[in-house]
Amino acid sequence: MAGGGNAIRGSRVGAGPMGEAERGESAPRQAVTYFCSHEHRSVITFSVEATVPDHWDCPKCGLPASLDSDNPPPAPKIEPYKTHLAYVKERRSDKEAEVILDEAIQLLRTRRKSGEVIF
Repeated sequence: MAGGGNAIRGSRVGAGPMGEAERGESAPRQAVTYFCSHEHRSVITFSVEATVPDHWDCPKCGLPASLDSDNPPPAPKIEPYKTHLAYVKERRSDKEAEVILDEAIQLLRTRRKSGEVIF
């Protein structure tokens, strides 16, 4: 069961009925609305003194959002994962690959003939 103690359940430090009178007045704020390509509307609150950014990540879907509701920024192009073989094929042509493979096979055959142990 629950242990004893003097803590008031459901409260936190600084919480209380006093509100702003105890903590002081809040800084002046401005609400800025951002729009993403999924038609999400996000209202972000900034200080009046702060510089409002042109773009913001949508908190709902993570896409970039802008201040222009008619022209939200497009979703970034995500390139699929490339395998090691795909990167090798970008660097070498099929003909170059054949030459390298032939050299490697020749090297293995000469080692086998000489009795060298290959791991």
